[in-house]
Order: sequence, then structure tokens, then C-alpha cells
Amino acid sequence: MTAPLRVGVAGLGTVGAGVVKLLRENAALIAGRAGRPIAVTAVSARERHRDRGVSLDGLRWHADAKALAAEPEVDVVVEVIGGAEGPARRLVEAAIAAGKPVVTANKALLATHGVEIARLAEAKGVPLAYEAAVAGGIPAIKALREGLAGNRISRVAGILNGTCNYILTEMRLRGLSFEAVLSEAQALGYAEADPSFDVDGVDAAHKLAILAALAFGRPVDLASLHIEGIRRVSALDISLAGEFGYRIKLLGIATRDEHGVSARVHPCMVPLASPIAAVEGVFNAVLAEGDAVGRVMLQGRGAGAGPTASAVVADLIDIARGRGAPVWGADALDDAPAVPMERHVGAYYLRLMVTDRPGVIADVTGILRDERISLESMLQRGRSPEEAVPVVLVTHDCEEAAMRQALARIEALDAVLEPPAVIRIEAL
Repeated sequence: MTAPLRVGVAGLGTVGAGVVKLLRENAALIAGRAGRPIAVTAVSARERHRDRGVSLDGLRWHADAKALAAEPEVDVVVEVIGGAEGPARRLVEAAIAAGKPVVTANKALLATHGVEIARLAEAKGVPLAYEAAVAGGIPAIKALREGLAGNRISRVAGILNGTCNYILTEMRLRGLSFEAVLSEAQALGYAEADPSFDVDGVDAAHKLAILAALAFGRPVDLASLHIEGIRRVSALDISLAGEFGYRIKLLGIATRDEHGVSARVHPCMVPLASPIAAVEGVFNAVLAEGDAVGRVMLQGRGAGAGPTASAVVADLIDIARGRGAPVWGADALDDAPAVPMERHVGAYYLRLMVTDRPGVIADVTGILRDERISLESMLQRGRSPEEAVPVVLVTHDCEEAAMRQALARIEALDAVLEPPAVIRIEAL
């Protein structure tokens, strides 16, 4: 057996400590699959003496993560610090400049600076591996870059944030409000004290930007993504969705057609019969559609020490074996244009809270008619001239631009008492 692959780990939080632990606990199995031992020799973190549940005895310590790039006892750098800037970016760029392979779980860094970092890695001829950056332990990157390499991918989509999926699941099962479930998720450690990154769709958008770049062989383009979170999804909408045969999920969806590439993150209603509707709790799912293979879906835990460490170690095994691929799956990237959200075509769920009086429905449907939007079904709940009552409309396919114009006019009606709730319908 050849000399060990020596690893420097930057960041000793949940994931970093998990990587150290997994490499030790499964050392013999990993060595057999890698063709050589893989051992952590150096680490870096902000606090040296904190108990992380794993011994750091005998490991070289660096207060400055960037020092791992120059560490002679390190062959490959694992970056699990996080963040698009600061020490994470400095370390990754320094390691590549030093000719050392990099394994990262940093979706924000790749979504924001992936084009430049990939160019640096390719110019130096060193691997840049990032399986752990998307969907935790689900091998989504390997599936797209290797397993589906012979396919022309037309769509990649999925549940890419476990926090949002947990919140929507609990709201449905228990009939609770978004705020109530979010507080519980924070207490359980499923959501951060500041949950914006998750519940506003930013985390899912970073992951979708990476998946879209890989699926379509084009540069990462975070700026072109349409992003909405789940703050406005109500328990009432979740309940009504079930009556119409749907379940609400926060999805990231990227498609490619003759017009270019569209990428969007927002709440969706998916049919109950769809496999993705059954993905509950903190679980993630990634779906891809190829011209040869058809539809493929992977499901599993999208975060946590074990799943994410599993993905990091898989990349380390590839590096130890000398296996590699272009960062974005192709040597020459495509420059397909981004398709704006206004050109999206699909069906919509609208919920209006209106004053129950004659002529309201006629006014609303008249606006939809003017914008060439046809209805598939309508539901009105309750009768009360003194209180707002919900009216639910489900449309046939129409263009997003027309829907936005219709919504602006509907919201301006005196009888409409609050902004309409709008959720796009996706037949995944």
C-alpha cells in the first residue's frame, strides 16, 4: 500500500469534527477503497481547546486556516469553514495556488465565486471537489457529473433545504403557523438563531446554482436566479393544497430548452402522487431528467455531521485514487442565456381574502380574462358579509408576466383585503 494521503481540515464545527471522526472510525475500510490510508495530519479552527467530541492529539494546529496551504505535512485541504468570503476563500485560493487539491462543502463560496475558483484549479491542474456542498450525503454531484455524463440534462430540481422542508412538514401535520414551527425548529437545532439564510431561500439558491452549472455545463450564475422563501406560506394554504390534491414544498428548479436556462427557488404545489411530495422532515431530494435515462431521483439526509462527512470522504477517496473530472463537468462551458422569470409558464394557485358581496368574483375573473388567464377550478369558503372569506382559484398554464399584471390589478380591488397568496404548481 502506498504512502498515506495527508489531510488538513479547516473548520472543526459539526462537519469538520465529523470528517476527522469518520476517517478514524472507518480507517481500514477507507484505505481499502482508496488504495492507501487517508489520515488527518493538521487542523485549523478559531478555538483550540474546545471539546469537539474527537481527540486532536498529535495533529498540527494552525490558528490561521490559510497556513494549511503551506503546511508540508498536508497533501490535500478540506475546507468546511463556510462563507463566501474571508478565511474560507483565502484558504481555497492559497491551497490551489500551492498545487494542493481542495475538498469543500462550501456552497456559498462556489455559488458566488465558483467560476474564478474553477479557473484557478484548472490552470494549476489540481482537483476541486465539492460533493458535500449540495444535499449533504446524497451523491448528487457524482450522479450528475459521472453517472449521467452521457445524457443531455433538461431539468434538475429538488428539495434542497432540510430546515424549510421540516417546517412545511410540521405545519401540515400539526396545523401550526410558520412562526410557531420555526421557533420549535430553532429549539431543536434544525434552524439557526437567524434563520434568514434558510427560510428566505438563499441556501437552496446556492445549491441550485451549483447543480444548474453542472447539469448544463455552464458557468455558475447565481445572479440570474429567482428566489422566494417560505415566510408567506400559511397553514391555511397548506390545508387547502391538500384539498386540491397537492403538497407544498420549497423547490429549486432549473431547466434548459431552446431559449436557454431558467433557474428558480420558490414554494411549489406538487401533486400528492409525485415522489417528491413524499419527502418529509429534514430530508432532501434531488431529481434529474436526461434524454437517455429519463427521470432519476435521489433522497436522503441533506445536512449533519455524518451525511456531510460522508460526502467529504468520498471526494478524498477519489483524490487518493487519482480520479478526477472537470470542475463543472465539461472542458468547454456553454454560454446559454438565462431566461427571465417573467417568461415562466405554468399553473398557479391563488388565494384571496375578500369581502363577501355580490360582484367580487366577477371582478376577479374579469381581470384574469383580460390577461388571458383561464381557470381550472375555484373554491369559496364560508359566507360572511362582515368578515373576510377565502376564495381559491387554480389556473391553467399562463405566463408569469401576465400573472403579475393580473395580481397587481386584483390586489387594487376594494373587496380584496390583503395581498393575494400565490403558489406556483409544478407537475414533478
